Amino acid sequence: MNTYLIVLPLVFLAGFIDAIAGGGGLIALPAYLFAGIPVHIAMGTNKLSSSLGTLSASLTYFFHKKLWLKLAFYASFFSLIGSFLGAQMALLVSPVMLKYLLVLTLPLMAIFVLRKKKVIEYTEAIKVPWFLIATISFFVGMYDGFLGPGTGSILIFAFVTFVRMEHTQASANAKIVNLASGVAAFTAFAMNGQVDLKLGLWAALFSILGNYSGSLLAIRFGKRVIQPLLIVVFGLLMIKLIYDLVV
Repeated sequence: MNTYLIVLPLVFLAGFIDAIAGGGGLIALPAYLFAGIPVHIAMGTNKLSSSLGTLSASLTYFFHKKLWLKLAFYASFFSLIGSFLGAQMALLVSPVMLKYLLVLTLPLMAIFVLRKKKVIEYTEAIKVPWFLIATISFFVGMYDGFLGPGTGSILIFAFVTFVRMEHTQASANAKIVNLASGVAAFTAFAMNGQVDLKLGLWAALFSILGNYSGSLLAIRFGKRVIQPLLIVVFGLLMIKLIYDLVV
């Protein structure tokens, strides 16, 4: 019972934050580990709950017409290619170098997020910078395969900063990219028996509730809630990276 009391509220919080600004994994995975779940089972179970939660947020964004599936699936395709190559690179290169680089660049990313800029909500009627979206998705996917933490937040940042995508649409499309990689990872863990199905399904319920609540808040308030929460997630990511480098 103690396991559920620890995991379920934190998974709800992780889903709530992830639906708005990404970065829910910075809360969810440590919750499983803190509850005493072995690391590989924790990772597999977290992928089950987070993927179903992300699906909930994606559907909410879609029904509120904030998700353009053509753009989302296009970005997911290049992200998955990048993620595969990033995973291969992780076998050859030390992730420590990338952690140092991120610690240096995260404050700059936060400054870019806070800058005022004209944003665009892309539709079929607007010329879409497909090559730029593919490039961003590929390299963020590569980061996801190579290291991983904060991938959704970095993708939202890149969409808003470089593509000038409207904040809510950026958050919505990032969900599909995260869902694709999450399902792929869950499948791998499940095939190797590294999923606590009962705990994962209970956690999925709380993740769905958190994601649904967070996505509704993002749809209602848009930039006003996404921008500051994105800064908070960047701060948490930076603390985690520094902790990993020091400990």
